[in-house]
Amino acid sequence: MIVLAVIPSVSVLAVAARSAAFGFTHGMFTALGIVVADIIFILVAVYGLALVAELMGAQFKLIKYIGGFYLIWLGISLWRADSKTRRSDEIKQSSWGSSFLTGFLITLGDQKAILFYLGFFPAFLDLSQMTPADTLIIMVIAIIGVGGAKLVYAYLADRASLIFKNTRAIRGINILAACVMIAVGLTLILQTQEWI
Repeated sequence: MIVLAVIPSVSVLAVAARSAAFGFTHGMFTALGIVVADIIFILVAVYGLALVAELMGAQFKLIKYIGGFYLIWLGISLWRADSKTRRSDEIKQSSWGSSFLTGFLITLGDQKAILFYLGFFPAFLDLSQMTPADTLIIMVIAIIGVGGAKLVYAYLADRASLIFKNTRAIRGINILAACVMIAVGLTLILQTQEWI
């Protein structure tokens, strides 16, 4: 899980973009959203609810569309944002939820995450014999592995953003982060189109 979490992906880009643009705490909340969505997938896989994923069909596509459009909206908002230095209190209070939702929706809309959990666990575990304690152990491993890897990316992106102190550099970071969010949103939407 750690190796897969460290490999650069859409979720890594989202964590890095939020952290570089708004600070480490926002990267942390994005990582938290990713981990919460992973826990949902773990519960679905472990308790044999593959039927739920199958029944989600249209709702799954809707989640991907909502996630894609939400990321595009965040990217456009960031692009248009004022590049002046802001009080960190204002940023944290206004967008921790959006940072969480970014990670959460990206992960819920990632078919690779679903395939990983629904394919990985049955191959290595006898799901009919799983106890709640076993499930808790798997969730703790995911929290440490996935969450820890994403937090490292958030920290590195935050430290890198501290190098840039002038308004012009901040504007460049905002535009770069906005482009990443818009690209991720478009990717989610285009991937959904292929599934129709």
